[in-house]
Amino acid sequence: MWEQSEDNILVVGHRGAKAFYPENTMLSFQKAIELGVDGIEMDINMTKDGQLVVIHDNTVDRTTNGTGKVVDFTLRELKELDAGSHFSSEYAGERIPTFEEFLDLVKNKKLLLNVEIKDYRTCVIDKTIKMLEDYKLTDTYVITCFDADVTTYAHEKYGVKTQGFPEWLVKNYKEESNSHYYSVGIGMKDLTRELCNKYKKLNIDPWCWCPDDEENVLKVIQCGSTLVTANNPIPALNILKAKNLHQ
Repeated sequence: MWEQSEDNILVVGHRGAKAFYPENTMLSFQKAIELGVDGIEMDINMTKDGQLVVIHDNTVDRTTNGTGKVVDFTLRELKELDAGSHFSSEYAGERIPTFEEFLDLVKNKKLLLNVEIKDYRTCVIDKTIKMLEDYKLTDTYVITCFDADVTTYAHEKYGVKTQGFPEWLVKNYKEESNSHYYSVGIGMKDLTRELCNKYKKLNIDPWCWCPDDEENVLKVIQCGSTLVTANNPIPALNILKAKNLHQ
């Protein structure tokens, strides 16, 4: 279990260290860990042959040299794609990781894992949670989704912690959706002290994304968010440590 307290704000790397390395690659995850983050946020899709892979979009177009939907590729076909050159030629040859590769990297590191479901099928949720439990990562992860049906299903069936978002961002939001959330991710443009307090009164942790500079990190502290997910974790790590708000 990650350590969370009233006077300690956690820092999570968004898709690894996305500001500096190609997102959702093993390199990006490793470098985020080396920076000293408390956790990693990453994204789950499933291939044509039922393999869980770490990629944000439902298509490969934006982050690889390929085109098409993830679900139309086999794992072998996905592994042939270059997932680094879109960021910089320096990272040519980086590949889309499997979820298993990611779990092998983080399994002994006592990190908070923010696992965002991008393929909303129940078989994807089931397989994701089974793999996390097979790796004995109980109580180290949250299942995150912009579809409230996904988080409700994960919480009702498995009792796992889930992260949702403010209702105006969420698909299939219902009045009872909040009752299934452990935390809610608030974007910096929406972050206010009032909104954080609203969720705290509901016993929901107010987390935020993505404060990547000093001004936004200071806003996070002022508003009372308990966790930051950052593309560039360095400002948050430095400022929070200086203010004794990060261990």
